[in-house]
Amino acid sequence: MTTAVVWFKTDLRIQDNETLIRALEQSDQVVPVYCFDDAHFQTTKFGVKKTGKFRAQFLLESLADLDAGLRALGSGLLIVRGKPEEEILKIVKSYSATKVFAKNEVAFEEQQTEKCVANALAKINCTLETVNTSTLYDVAHLPFAIKDLPDIFTHFRKEVEKNSNVRKVFAKPLCITSPNIPPMQLPSLSELGLPQINIDSRATIVFKGGESNAHKRLQHYFYETKAISSYKLTRNGMIGENYSSKFSAWLAHGCISANTIYEELNKYETIHGSNESTYWLFFELLWRDYFYFVMQKFGKKLFLKNGIKDLKASLPKFNEKYFSNWKNGATGVDFIDANMLELKCTGYMSNRGRQNVASYLCNDLKIDWRYGAAYFEEQLIDYDVCSNWGNWAYLAGVGNDPRPNRYFNIDKQAKDYDEDGAFRKWWLGKK
Repeated sequence: MTTAVVWFKTDLRIQDNETLIRALEQSDQVVPVYCFDDAHFQTTKFGVKKTGKFRAQFLLESLADLDAGLRALGSGLLIVRGKPEEEILKIVKSYSATKVFAKNEVAFEEQQTEKCVANALAKINCTLETVNTSTLYDVAHLPFAIKDLPDIFTHFRKEVEKNSNVRKVFAKPLCITSPNIPPMQLPSLSELGLPQINIDSRATIVFKGGESNAHKRLQHYFYETKAISSYKLTRNGMIGENYSSKFSAWLAHGCISANTIYEELNKYETIHGSNESTYWLFFELLWRDYFYFVMQKFGKKLFLKNGIKDLKASLPKFNEKYFSNWKNGATGVDFIDANMLELKCTGYMSNRGRQNVASYLCNDLKIDWRYGAAYFEEQLIDYDVCSNWGNWAYLAGVGNDPRPNRYFNIDKQAKDYDEDGAFRKWWLGKK
């Protein structure tokens, strides 16, 4: 029997997982595996951890849910921990696998890990085949080569909407043939070097990881509440569960694909009608695609201080106190502090909040934007490497923003989006 290993990463789902489908098509049996990469739990040069407790907890829940889904189909999920190039190799040898299937990577560190695994496998005549499972549009079907990707989103959007088609959703397999997979053993947060989570009473939504929960959220937002039909009107909200879709956490971990959401959106529009709000969700999913392709085009540049531009803006010496106050919601600017406390206490922040705190860090505190991006990487449940670093570079003026010096007037933003002070009162206990 031919055996393949399916290396799950940020594609923690069974439905619409082309990586899994390709492995099943080309092999008699598959061994699903997830590797806790030690590098993901280290402290970065910016003084923050790469993975914080909120995202780690969501990851653990997602893996437990994936294992349950796989076992219902006759398989299961192996958990290993260490360096992927060593641990995946051990699994391949143990099961005499001839091929490893995984989602492809476009960000620098992830690509380096992928290369290390491919090189290790090549030494034992095992190949690594990667598949893009992350975007609405297949890169091969874009109306331009990646090197010619427009540097302005609007140009990208118009070309893609006119000349490309969204990828079709892959059906969930009816069964999966695997060798005996032992019961899954997940590490605890403490074993990962992280503290336990206490749910903050001010959290208006508690995210729970897993494909099954992703689909529950989809049904809730579309059909139980029909909140999608007013999304464009409410998307700048700051308090509550349904002012935005909140799909981002499940998308970031791959518990659901953008294509599945798009397919369900089309079904919803057929039943309940389309409007600006239903289109706007597609619009936001397009932004997500765009940042993925931007990362593919520029690579390591997006992690440098000057980003993709040749701007040589000088910054004052890094101020640790300013950064610490920003992280801890202690700047003295109520609107910034309320948002940063929400992030610190829940692992989530609204889109409006993210733009404001980023602008404040870069423009008011004059701190290197990468410190903010790194802190978001640690704290956010919905951290996605392409969207996070792409958005931060954009707001810092070193990314794909066509406007120079994008600056948010914090007082005006607070009046526009928290006019009655409810959000500030919610988190700070004052108006």
